[in-house]
Amino acid sequence: MTLALRPTVLLTETEYGMALLDQRDGVYWTLNPTAAHVLSCLLEGRSPGETARALTGEYDVSTDVAEKDVARIVDELRSAQLVTVAGEEGVEDVEGVEGEDA
Repeated sequence: MTLALRPTVLLTETEYGMALLDQRDGVYWTLNPTAAHVLSCLLEGRSPGETARALTGEYDVSTDVAEKDVARIVDELRSAQLVTVAGEEGVEDVEGVEGEDA
């Protein structure tokens, strides 16, 4: 899986995790530390499995839970149209990633 931010999305690290700004509609999204860690790993080119293993090293979480968390976070970011996954098109509305009007 090759994951990338859409060209219209800006990313910045915050004290709490990350903030993403979608310049198309002015909506910004906040990611908690776990979601920020997942996104960072995937943007570095790590696979979902490698990312899940990184979570188990950073947090007290089982591999099964970490794998489900990675999949959920990726799905939410894709649904919010904040990221693209190579070779895939189409997104839906998001639930779970917190978006706010800028």
